Amino acid sequence: MTSVRRLYVLLVGYEILPKSVSTKDRGARFTMCEPICCYLLNTASGWILLDAGFDSIYVRDKDLAEKYFHSAGIYPPIVTPEDELAFQMQQIGVTYRDVTRVVLSHLHLDHAGHLKRFHHAQVFIQRKEHEHGFSAARPTSYFLEDYNSPDIDWHLCEGDWELVPGLRFLSTRGHTPGHQSAIVELPKSGTCVLPFDAGDLQENFDEEILPGECVDDEAALVSIRRLNKVVAETRGRLILFHDPVAIQRLRLAPAFYD
Repeated sequence: MTSVRRLYVLLVGYEILPKSVSTKDRGARFTMCEPICCYLLNTASGWILLDAGFDSIYVRDKDLAEKYFHSAGIYPPIVTPEDELAFQMQQIGVTYRDVTRVVLSHLHLDHAGHLKRFHHAQVFIQRKEHEHGFSAARPTSYFLEDYNSPDIDWHLCEGDWELVPGLRFLSTRGHTPGHQSAIVELPKSGTCVLPFDAGDLQENFDEEILPGECVDDEAALVSIRRLNKVVAETRGRLILFHDPVAIQRLRLAPAFYD
């Protein structure tokens, strides 16, 4: 029996980027406004946060915005006051301190931004992703300041694993060396598949189009096909992280799936 009671989709900002970032070799001339999400789970053993969004300090501070975005000719993400993670959680009556476990799909800037505010929580990540995030080879999409605090309580996972009944994770490497996706079982809604960045858009899954940024194309395709298989076998709901069309049809917090 699942221990997950509710799934909240938190809309915590937007990214302005070429479509080709999401679809390999496709759509470079088109600019997309893609949502940034986090997922908050109410479980029998407490609150669990999946991913930690983007920290708006990097756009509110002019020097940081210049360093990380403007100097590279990149549009910075947009985070309105209502999109702030703390505000989103407040609408549900939850604070940072209420979250006892955080699971990261990977360490990119739009997924690990607020991790530094969860020193009290256990933090779960794939071992390969953790190693890559602290290596000299990490790309500029990893903001080390978000996750290098010495008091973060890391729990390193390898391959597929389960955190609590009804919440398991699949190794879906390809986009990054240690990317993982989540399978959530809900008492009424059934199976929800959270691919994170294994595929940003419905197009990635309908046409098996790789993410625009991959460290391993072959593994990325295997991951997309694996998630498609889970959706088909469970008749599950695919909840996309970055799709600007799909986000309009989702129940956004404080509404929920149960």
